[in-house]
This record gives sequence, structure tokens and C-alpha cells, in this order.
Amino acid sequence: MAKTSSATPGTGSSAYLNALTLEIEKKLQRALASPTQRRNLLQELFADIALEVDDRARGIIFSREEDAISPVDADGQLCFFNLLADYYVWVPESGKQILHLILQLWSQSFASHIFSLLFHKWLFEAQLNNTEELLRFSSALVQGATNVFWIDIQTNTRRFQFLFQYLLDEVALAPLRLNKIPVQAQRELFLLLSRFTLFYNSVDKHESFLKQFPVFQNAFFIGGPADFFVIELADQLQKLKVEPVLLHYLSHIKVLQGLELRMSTSTRLKACLYNFTSPGGPMYPTRAVRHAAWDSLDFLFPVGQYPRHLISLFFRLLYPWCWPSSCWSFIISCIKAVFYSLLRLLFSSWEKLREPKKY
Repeated sequence: MAKTSSATPGTGSSAYLNALTLEIEKKLQRALASPTQRRNLLQELFADIALEVDDRARGIIFSREEDAISPVDADGQLCFFNLLADYYVWVPESGKQILHLILQLWSQSFASHIFSLLFHKWLFEAQLNNTEELLRFSSALVQGATNVFWIDIQTNTRRFQFLFQYLLDEVALAPLRLNKIPVQAQRELFLLLSRFTLFYNSVDKHESFLKQFPVFQNAFFIGGPADFFVIELADQLQKLKVEPVLLHYLSHIKVLQGLELRMSTSTRLKACLYNFTSPGGPMYPTRAVRHAAWDSLDFLFPVGQYPRHLISLFFRLLYPWCWPSSCWSFIISCIKAVFYSLLRLLFSSWEKLREPKKY
């Protein structure tokens, strides 16, 4: 994960970030003055701040001044919004005009995207005492974060992982920051993070994440934190259309083994996975997705796996047009299995021949 230093920016980096701020203000003012071009201008601005920082900009920002910003970790992708989000925490006055302009464009497409990228840290560091204002900003943050995370899913990239990790590690798992926003916003945030935890490879934190889950008003009917987490995850699975992303979810969903779930939640997850095991509607999964779904289903619900496969085979027989492809896939699988078995046998025999004989 990319992490920025909390140090104060140096002179050169401050001047550069201030110049970027002025450019953002100009584009927002143009969007405000031109209703017909508003959506395109906001989309362009969003794309600009989501760009990766180029070498020239890195040279300016990460100068060797004594008080300059420290570079982010090499394993993270550094984008302009990463730097600006920190800058508006260090120098809150710099972002006031941008925030004022975004508020005037609040209902426009990409306004929530831009707000979530630029002010996700400011929201939890600023002293906001107006409850209505806090709820408004918090809801915009959740909505904007949802939109940008879906962009990552549609493109199968992790450009906005920095934002996700901040919301998970520094907000959801940090009660002091979490309690700064209203309870309603806390619930929306946890539901959001539940949907994207597997995608951003944070399954190792799901236990501590569930411990921090806020109390929901309908918990009596739905269940505990694990139930809410799994329900959101199952709903997310059914919305995924990008095969590599779906395979990623199915390969990591095995982490749910051992969670104590209500019968209704367990049945919901089982039905969701089962929908991916057969060709055709409503999911129309590929062969790779079907196999991954079977693996996850059998791993999470081992009881009844053989009857499930038998029933699935029976229904497959009702679709004769699928027989040729199924038979061909079965033949190829058998050939591969025999081939790999022969290779293993050959290598093991070779190793035995090379071993020195003991007399």
C-alpha cells in the first residue's frame, strides 16, 4: 500500500501543489460557468487527478530539501490525488475554494468522485461540528468511493487502492476517526468496504474488521456483523461481469470458512455460488468461472457436495447442445491428467536411478 509521510511539505513541493490547486479551481469554475460542458469538464478533472505522478513531477515534489515530503513506498502507485489529499490536510485553507466550488456542483456527475479523492483525509482531520454537514460530506465520500472502486473493477486495476486502504486501516479500524462521522455514515462505510475487501486483497483483516462493525437497526432480522458482510459480498458477486475480477473474488472467498452465519445468510451465499456453476442464464459464466465456483462451493459447504454435482450433471443432460463442448473438455482434462501423471512417474523414476546404491 502506498503511504505518504505526515511531514510538512517543503517549499518546492508546496509551490507545485498550490499550482495544481489553482488549476483545479479554474476547471471547476469553467464547469460552473458552462452547463453544456459541465459533465465533460468534471470527467476530465477526475481523470487528471487520478493520473499517476510522472517523473518530472516527482523530481519537483520529492526534492532533497530537509523538510520536503518523503516519497511514497516503492510498492505503491502514486497518483496526484494521493498528494493533494495530504496537502489539504497540511494546508486546509488551500482546499477551501475547491470545496466551495464542488458544493455548487454537488448534484453533477463526477463531483462525488472528485470529492472522495481530494478530501477523504480532510473529512476526518477537520473540525466539523455541524452534524448535517458531516452527514452530507460522509455520504458523498461513500458514494464517490463506491464509484471509483467500480472503475477499478471494470478495468481490473488497483489505481484507487490507496483510498480503500485509508478508509479501511485509518478509519474503519481506527475508532477515533470513525466516530467523527455520524452512525448512519459509519454503517454505509462498512457496507462499502465489505463489498470490495476481497478485490483489494484485504481478506487478512476481515476478523478485526468485523469486530469494529457498527450496530445496525435491523440486526435482529439480519444477524450479526458476519451476516451483513457476507450478504454484501454475495450481492457484489452477482453484479460482477469482468471475468478476471470474478475469478479473483471466487478464489479469495474461501476465507469465509468458519464464520458463524444465520441459516438464511448461508443459504443466500450457497445459492449465489451455485448460480455460477451452470452455463446459461442468469449469470452465463465461462468454464473457468464455473470451475472456480464449484471449488469455492465445495470448500465452504462440503456437506452435500456429491448430490449437488449429481443434480448438476442431470440438468446438464437436459441441454444436448452443451454435450460436445462438455465431452471435449472432459477428454482434454483426462489427457492432461494422464500426461502429468506420466511426467511425475518419469521424474520420480529418474530420481531413483540417480540415487547412489547402498551396499
